Amino acid sequence: MVLTGDGEGRQSLDGALVSVSATFEASEEIAAARDLACFFLSDVRAVHGLPVSGPVTGMVQLVVSELVTNAHKHAPGPCLLTLEAEDRAVRVSVWDSDPTPPAVMAPDPSRIGQHGLEIVMAVCESFAVHREPVGKRVTAAVTLADGPDEDASGHRLM
Repeated sequence: MVLTGDGEGRQSLDGALVSVSATFEASEEIAAARDLACFFLSDVRAVHGLPVSGPVTGMVQLVVSELVTNAHKHAPGPCLLTLEAEDRAVRVSVWDSDPTPPAVMAPDPSRIGQHGLEIVMAVCESFAVHREPVGKRVTAAVTLADGPDEDASGHRLM
C-alpha cells in the first residue's frame, strides 16, 4: 500500500474536503483497503467532527472491499483507492487500468456470486463509472450519517 497526500495521506478540511488515497498492488491488500476506510472515517469523525455512524463505517468498508476486489479481479496491475469526505457524504473512488466498465447484472437470487455491484448500488446514494485516459474510475457515494437525529458519533439524539 502506498499513501498519497500530505505526510499522513490526508488533506485539510479548509476547503471542506478531507481525503486519503492509497495504491493497492495485490488482492491480499483488500483487507488493508478496508482498514484504511475505517481509520479514515474514524479521523473524519474524531478530528473533523463530521457525523459518521458505526453502520456507515461498515457500509463504506463494504463498498471499498467490493470495488477494490473487482479492480483486482478484472484489471492488471495496481488500483488506486481515494476516499473523500465532504458535507454529509463520503465518496469512494477506485481507479484501475482496464477501460471496460463493470457489468451490473440484473438481480437474480438464484445466482451464486457476482452480487457485489448490486450491493454497492443498493447502499450508495450515487454510483458512476468514468473512462480515464488509461483505464476507468468507479465512484460511489455513501451518506455519512444514518439520519438527521444522530450526533457525530452516530448516536441517536433524544
